[in-house]
Amino acid sequence: MPDWMDRLSPEERRQWDEIVQHVHDVTVPGMEGSAFVMSLVPTDGKPDIKFAVELGLTIMLEKPLVVVALPGTKIPDKLRTIADLVLELDPREPAQAALMARELKNFMKGRGR
Repeated sequence: MPDWMDRLSPEERRQWDEIVQHVHDVTVPGMEGSAFVMSLVPTDGKPDIKFAVELGLTIMLEKPLVVVALPGTKIPDKLRTIADLVLELDPREPAQAALMARELKNFMKGRGR
Protein backbone atom coordinates (compact mmCIF):
# COMPACT_ATOMS: atom_id res chain seq x y z
CA MET A 1 0.00 0.00 0.00
CA PRO A 2 1.56 3.31 -1.05
CA ASP A 3 2.04 5.96 1.59
CA TRP A 4 1.78 9.72 1.22
CA MET A 5 5.40 10.06 0.05
CA ASP A 6 4.68 7.85 -2.94
CA ARG A 7 2.15 10.43 -4.10
CA LEU A 8 4.58 13.36 -4.11
CA SER A 9 5.44 14.98 -7.41
CA PRO A 10 9.16 15.07 -8.31
CA GLU A 11 9.31 18.72 -7.19
CA GLU A 12 7.52 17.97 -3.94
CA ARG A 13 9.90 15.06 -3.32
CA ARG A 14 12.91 17.31 -3.96
CA GLN A 15 11.57 19.85 -1.46
CA TRP A 16 10.89 17.11 1.09
CA ASP A 17 14.41 15.74 0.68
CA GLU A 18 15.83 19.25 1.28
CA ILE A 19 13.86 19.55 4.51
CA VAL A 20 15.00 16.12 5.67
CA GLN A 21 18.62 16.97 4.87
CA HIS A 22 18.34 20.23 6.81
CA VAL A 23 16.94 18.40 9.84
CA HIS A 24 19.81 15.89 9.69
CA ASP A 25 22.51 18.51 9.11
CA VAL A 26 21.34 21.36 11.35
CA THR A 27 18.50 20.47 13.71
CA VAL A 28 19.76 17.13 15.01
CA PRO A 29 23.32 18.32 15.76
CA GLY A 30 21.97 21.44 17.45
CA MET A 31 19.66 19.41 19.63
CA GLU A 32 22.32 16.83 20.42
CA GLY A 33 24.53 19.60 21.78
CA SER A 34 21.82 21.14 23.94
CA ALA A 35 21.22 20.60 27.65
CA PHE A 36 17.45 20.65 27.10
CA VAL A 37 14.85 21.57 24.49
CA MET A 38 12.39 24.39 25.06
CA SER A 39 9.32 24.45 22.85
CA LEU A 40 6.56 27.01 22.54
CA VAL A 41 3.19 25.29 22.19
CA PRO A 42 1.40 26.42 19.02
CA THR A 43 -1.41 28.77 19.98
CA ASP A 44 -3.88 28.03 17.20
CA GLY A 45 -4.46 24.39 18.14
CA LYS A 46 -3.47 23.17 14.69
CA PRO A 47 -0.61 20.71 14.19
CA ASP A 48 2.64 22.59 13.62
CA ILE A 49 5.09 20.46 11.64
CA LYS A 50 8.26 22.16 12.95
CA PHE A 51 7.01 21.73 16.52
CA ALA A 52 6.13 18.08 15.83
CA VAL A 53 9.54 17.26 14.30
CA GLU A 54 11.40 18.94 17.16
CA LEU A 55 9.19 17.23 19.74
CA GLY A 56 9.82 13.84 18.15
CA LEU A 57 13.56 14.46 18.07
CA THR A 58 13.50 15.60 21.70
CA ILE A 59 11.95 12.28 22.66
CA MET A 60 14.23 10.21 20.41
CA LEU A 61 17.35 12.01 21.69
CA GLU A 62 16.09 11.69 25.29
CA LYS A 63 16.51 15.40 25.94
CA PRO A 64 14.74 17.12 28.82
CA LEU A 65 11.72 18.99 27.52
CA VAL A 66 10.56 22.40 28.72
CA VAL A 67 7.17 23.38 27.33
CA VAL A 68 6.17 27.04 27.28
CA ALA A 69 2.58 27.98 26.60
CA LEU A 70 1.02 31.40 26.44
CA PRO A 71 -1.80 31.82 28.96
CA GLY A 72 -5.00 30.26 27.66
CA THR A 73 -3.24 27.94 25.21
CA LYS A 74 -4.52 24.36 25.29
CA ILE A 75 -1.69 22.02 26.22
CA PRO A 76 -2.48 18.43 25.22
CA ASP A 77 -2.50 16.06 28.20
CA LYS A 78 0.05 13.76 26.56
CA LEU A 79 2.43 16.69 26.08
CA ARG A 80 2.06 17.61 29.76
CA THR A 81 2.86 14.01 30.65
CA ILE A 82 6.14 13.87 28.75
CA ALA A 83 7.32 17.41 29.55
CA ASP A 84 9.90 17.79 32.31
CA LEU A 85 8.69 21.34 33.00
CA VAL A 86 5.59 23.20 31.84
CA LEU A 87 5.53 26.99 32.03
CA GLU A 88 2.28 28.78 31.29
CA LEU A 89 3.31 32.40 30.89
CA ASP A 90 3.97 35.14 28.39
CA PRO A 91 7.75 35.61 28.05
CA ARG A 92 7.14 38.93 26.26
CA GLU A 93 6.03 40.40 29.60
CA PRO A 94 9.07 41.49 31.67
CA ALA A 95 7.84 40.05 34.99
CA GLN A 96 6.93 36.74 33.37
CA ALA A 97 10.23 36.64 31.47
CA ALA A 98 12.01 37.04 34.81
CA LEU A 99 9.90 34.23 36.27
CA MET A 100 10.76 32.05 33.30
CA ALA A 101 14.47 32.75 33.77
CA ARG A 102 14.24 31.75 37.46
CA GLU A 103 12.31 28.59 36.62
CA LEU A 104 14.84 27.60 33.96
CA LYS A 105 17.74 28.27 36.32
CA ASN A 106 16.14 26.04 38.96
CA PHE A 107 15.39 23.44 36.32
CA MET A 108 19.05 23.31 35.30
CA LYS A 109 20.27 23.27 38.91
CA GLY A 110 18.04 20.26 39.48
CA ARG A 111 19.91 18.52 36.67
CA GLY A 112 23.36 19.37 38.02
CA ARG A 113 24.10 22.15 35.55
